[in-house]
Amino acid sequence: QLVESGGGVVQAGGSLRLSCAGSGFTFGSYSIAWFRQAPGKQREGVACMDISDGSRRYADSVKGRFSISTDSAKNIVYLQMNNLKPEDTAVYHCAAGPCILAITTTPPPDGYWGMDFWGKGTGVTVSS
Repeated sequence: QLVESGGGVVQAGGSLRLSCAGSGFTFGSYSIAWFRQAPGKQREGVACMDISDGSRRYADSVKGRFSISTDSAKNIVYLQMNNLKPEDTAVYHCAAGPCILAITTTPPPDGYWGMDFWGKGTGVTVSS
């Protein structure tokens, strides 16, 4: 399973670090992605990391502001979010699955992202 933590309320320009703790599976065999979904908007993959080789992908909307990393000894993936904007307000989920599916400019029309399993999410609110 995956469990997210670290969400909260922050002012625009501030920072937060989200954590995604994994258990019950071989952590290093998966890629872990961060998604977000704002009310009334489509889910968006924002960052993904292949744990085995350390490669990373980011959505254009967060490049230069968000950074994904891992403490593989603890089975945790982090999402460091800097220079937050009100449009970053969303529920953030982590999920295990291919980065090529998670970080895309063409979200699946049927809402099926092809990820193996998901966390329940943590809320982030950025006030202006």
